[in-house]
Amino acid sequence: MATVPDISDSEWLIMEALWESSPQTASEVAKSLRPSTGWAENTVRTLLSRLVEKSALKTSQNPSGTRTFLPAVRRETCVRAESKTFLDRVFGGAAQPLLIHFAQNTKLTADEVRELKKLLDQNLNS
Repeated sequence: MATVPDISDSEWLIMEALWESSPQTASEVAKSLRPSTGWAENTVRTLLSRLVEKSALKTSQNPSGTRTFLPAVRRETCVRAESKTFLDRVFGGAAQPLLIHFAQNTKLTADEVRELKKLLDQNLNS
């Protein structure tokens, strides 16, 4: 399996924008993120370049010849890697303390509890 790029919090915002809609130009990404981040287009261009260097993004050209960006890795792949890193760092790789922590410190709806029970039951039976 190919390695998953290490993506910073700022780069994650760029990736989210492109996972939601791609391909996009640097200007389009900057415009979509400006309301929530206040970033200048040059900041976005720097982050895009870093993500290309990390092989998290691919580039191409649109019909007018402008460089566009699109994800080279799936969101689910990055979420899985980030989750494992978090689990290893915070809970020593053990899932039980993580589940106990969230069960005790998060207000879950009845539907969420049922879904978790279903997933745990499936885990037992597999």
